[in-house]
Amino acid sequence: MNDDLQNVLIVKLSAMGDVIHALPVSYAIKETFPEAKVTWVVEPPSLDLLKMNPCIDKILLFKKKDFRSLKGFMREFFPFKHELQEQSYDAVLDLQGLFKSAAIAFFAKSNIKLGICNMRELSDKISKPVVGENSEGHIVERYLDTARAVGCVVGNVRFPIQVPVADSEKARAIMDQAGLREGNPFVVFVVGANWPNKRWPTENFAALGDWFYELAVVPVLVGSGDLDEQRAQEIEAKMSIPPINLINRTNIAQLAHVLRSSRLVIGGDTGPVHLGSALGVRTIMLMGPTNASRNGPFGQIEHAIEVERPCKGCWKRACPKNEICLEKIPVSFVENKIASMS
Repeated sequence: MNDDLQNVLIVKLSAMGDVIHALPVSYAIKETFPEAKVTWVVEPPSLDLLKMNPCIDKILLFKKKDFRSLKGFMREFFPFKHELQEQSYDAVLDLQGLFKSAAIAFFAKSNIKLGICNMRELSDKISKPVVGENSEGHIVERYLDTARAVGCVVGNVRFPIQVPVADSEKARAIMDQAGLREGNPFVVFVVGANWPNKRWPTENFAALGDWFYELAVVPVLVGSGDLDEQRAQEIEAKMSIPPINLINRTNIAQLAHVLRSSRLVIGGDTGPVHLGSALGVRTIMLMGPTNASRNGPFGQIEHAIEVERPCKGCWKRACPKNEICLEKIPVSFVENKIASMS
């Protein structure tokens, strides 16, 4: 569509996993148009993730929570609009496809506004949906179809993530302080997820942790928040030997170092697991309400384990049957998967 892109605006705001899936779009733009300036609008939770992306020239922070009150809206709207409109864009790519991202795309100055294939909440009235050859495929490829639509030649799909040296050094110190000696082989358990039905039972994590210890591999627990801490305590109580607990001890960059230093990452369909996959670490994703063909670990879909239920892939945040979705994935399934990978 464009012979020469100079300025591109990407709107992808929220969840860590979703933002990770969109990272290859920025690489694709720079790969085809090395001189292009890429601006990305994001919400605070994923800001630090984007700071590790060398393909982004400017980050605009959208503080959604501040817009919810009239006072906050009046305070934040005009400065944000001014910053957004400081320049015109050759293309705006709305990779969120919701009302909030459509509002941002509406105010951005550009004659070309494109969005993903499955736009919602009337966002397709602002940005034209790109229904490309991957409209039924993995979400990473769906996002990349928007880059292809503006002339990007997608060669290799790359997740541009550079961990700052200072964060790597801090992560090593955190790991050492927690009792994980450098050089000891370890695996990462991502113990939580935002959706209740994306969480593997704690007793399963505990049994798998004991199995790894028998193989002289150390299980390391990662996550954030009170619920993940509670789940970690349950796992510890059920294990013969306590795992290394790094819950709430790392920022995103330090977590990235931990993940890329591990032998394997295991968890549900959640941000840190996708981060491990994006970093090129072998990743086993335990999946129930979401399906592997769309959301599995990119580049290693064969490592996804989907629950054996007729209702799998329901895309419901909580099970309407009040069942623990992932309990139908036994520990033996995961052990067999790991054995087949080595």
